[in-house]
Amino acid sequence: MERTVQCVSADGQESNRCSPDAEPETRKVCTNPSCNLPSSCLDIQSTKGPIPDSEHFLSVQGKVLKVYCAGMQTETPQEYITLTTGEEENISEIFGFRLNDPSQCPANDSRREDCDCRRDYTAAGVTTFSKVRLDLRRMNIITTDWRFAFTHDGQSVPFATAGDCYSLAHCPQGQFKVNLSGTGFKVAEDTSWISQGNYAATRIQKSQDGSRVKGICGGYCGKCTPSSGDTLPVIVE
Repeated sequence: MERTVQCVSADGQESNRCSPDAEPETRKVCTNPSCNLPSSCLDIQSTKGPIPDSEHFLSVQGKVLKVYCAGMQTETPQEYITLTTGEEENISEIFGFRLNDPSQCPANDSRREDCDCRRDYTAAGVTTFSKVRLDLRRMNIITTDWRFAFTHDGQSVPFATAGDCYSLAHCPQGQFKVNLSGTGFKVAEDTSWISQGNYAATRIQKSQDGSRVKGICGGYCGKCTPSSGDTLPVIVE
């Protein structure tokens, strides 16, 4: 909270005779984090009217977090998390190469694009994300929202998803990264990933604080997705 403090005389005229020791504070931290803060982009729009899309502070589960409000000139503004770590840390891939002999797992399972392969998997694609859609009511990231996603090659791949059609020898090559560091959100502790398809293999690594997840997934053909479907459950830090 902020206020303007002025020194005035008894008749209301500006004065310089006030003691500096008696000057009250001009700024004070709210004791309640939700102090007069909106809880959605719709709340902001109701107060300020149609305004340009931008970042705003919202009260989310009792904490003050910065959220991007999109569609503020429409009837249905939506909340997005700006991924401060960048697109390279928030990427989803369906690997496009397929082994000519899929019974093998060459190069000790390491990823090599000079393999004895063909590149003809029609579901392949690479998508990066600068912002992700947040469902505030359910506290989920909607993994299939493409407004702030960029598909660099092939098909659009949902957030937190990876796969391939590389090998049937449990040799996954598709990768995803999720990095919510610096956003105030983290992946919910009980979130898990499931394998789908044939000969599917999934390897998931989560950071201890829940802000980062990496996955290597694939099969012949196979992929991994969050067990919650097209959503990724999150909580506030």
